[in-house]
Amino acid sequence: MDEGCAVNVGDMTSMRLKMAMLLGVLTGLLVGVAQAEGHVHWVASWTSSQQIPEAQNALPAEELTDATIRQIVHLSLGGGNFRIHLSNVFGTSPLLVSSVHMTRPVSLVSSAIDAATDRVVTFGGSSQVTIPAGAEYVSDGVQFHADALSSLAITLHIDKAPAQQTGHPGSRATSYVVHGDQVTASVFHEPKTFDHWEIISGVDVQGTAKSLAIIALGDSITDGHGAGVNANERWTDYLSRRLQQSKRTREFAVLNEGIGGNHLLTDGLGPNALARFDRDVLAPAGVRYVLVLEGINDLGGLARQGGATPEQHRDLVQAMEGAYSQIIQRAHDHGLKVIGGTISPFLGSGYYHPDAASEADRQQVNAWIRAAGHFDAFVDFDKLTADPKHQDKLAPEFDSGDHLHPSPKGYEAIADGVCLSLFSK
Repeated sequence: MDEGCAVNVGDMTSMRLKMAMLLGVLTGLLVGVAQAEGHVHWVASWTSSQQIPEAQNALPAEELTDATIRQIVHLSLGGGNFRIHLSNVFGTSPLLVSSVHMTRPVSLVSSAIDAATDRVVTFGGSSQVTIPAGAEYVSDGVQFHADALSSLAITLHIDKAPAQQTGHPGSRATSYVVHGDQVTASVFHEPKTFDHWEIISGVDVQGTAKSLAIIALGDSITDGHGAGVNANERWTDYLSRRLQQSKRTREFAVLNEGIGGNHLLTDGLGPNALARFDRDVLAPAGVRYVLVLEGINDLGGLARQGGATPEQHRDLVQAMEGAYSQIIQRAHDHGLKVIGGTISPFLGSGYYHPDAASEADRQQVNAWIRAAGHFDAFVDFDKLTADPKHQDKLAPEFDSGDHLHPSPKGYEAIADGVCLSLFSK
């Protein structure tokens, strides 16, 4: 275990874990054979969970008519061959994307790009693509060099606004839109700016036999609520930087599949965790691990209703444990190691108003997550963020101010507490 590591690991000697890890080893061997035969081993380097943007985050249709959108994403792994994923998963009609380019941005706070790095992105050899309703499209490989932890600008043009938008409101990255086909423009003149992603859902990189991806499936705490815009201060960003510092783990990508307001059991801002599991966990390329931090909104939702009966509290805890069990089973079925994250304290939250019964529910759920025989291992987000003197509250130095979400300092503490030994080949 890493020196100073605050993560606890459960009983990892169960037969199901051994079988999952054996499948992982076999997968690695098959990848090596495939590469030896000239096949490309793709690994996701950046992902974004897709949802229907709520009204305040959806762009007006006139803004997306004959529109060029430039969006900046932060890569986990670098390389020399990349693919772009475009999504129309919540669209109700086909979406024509007439042009897509990828370039190196000049900065994180400008639409300016390094025009010398501009590359056309194609789909089956064509510079345009029509994405069916409910579908995602993956581009051809593009020869393009980008370092690990660097940023990539993706610029696309659409003629007509989608009838139903697909995107990710919690980007914490500034995007830019102008009218007309300006995909090759080195800088946009007076663009409209917005802090969410539209249509783009992933970036893959050609990896080696050692390359793999770690999915972080979560809610707003994973999505990074409380982190700065254009600062890459999510706990997943800090973890990715830690992985890059070790030769053993620098080919491990960290993929943020967090959605603000997400629930285990019911749809909130975005589909519930079970409903999006296949798309957000099983579909990305090269995934070997999934770290699950979900449930605080389920607990908080009951608290916010007020006056819940003991039976309602009991039923909620049981339902949450059932949902975790489903996630574990589905991950193991695909040879993934699944790591649970305990739920951090949120007493004092002005949004949820949790009471003693809510805290008792949280303790029960966390005890289940820590117990042997459930998750393959766990990360104790609870212990990492709690005030030592008041363990039902966030530590003041880690509190963003709403007593629910960590601050950037709290996110960094979370990442520092994750044992890198969890991610062993």
